[in-house]
Amino acid sequence: MIVIKRVYGNKEKGFKILVDRVWPRGLTKEEVVADIWEKDIAPSNTLRKWFSHDESKWMEFKKKYEKELASAGNIEKLKYIKSLERDNSKIILLFGAKDELHNQAVILKEVLDKIK
Repeated sequence: MIVIKRVYGNKEKGFKILVDRVWPRGLTKEEVVADIWEKDIAPSNTLRKWFSHDESKWMEFKKKYEKELASAGNIEKLKYIKSLERDNSKIILLFGAKDELHNQAVILKEVLDKIK
């Protein structure tokens, strides 16, 4: 099972993967309880800055990020994360955005859920 959660104050049990390109604002490495940081699977800096968490850009952001995820290097990372799901009862994709409905973790989970 793959779930998404904000990184701030998350105490849920599971294998935790931080999926932000930049470190969560205001948190130390000790405060972020993540098993791995997969920053390369996050949206590119260009796409991240363009989106800037503007909900009106959500659909276009989603298309562009899905295209980035479909690149050769990211396909291997997606398969790796999916393999972790088989080895762990719960994978938690951690993100820092305030908007829990419009962020890269939502899209990443959708893409991962489609992989067999």
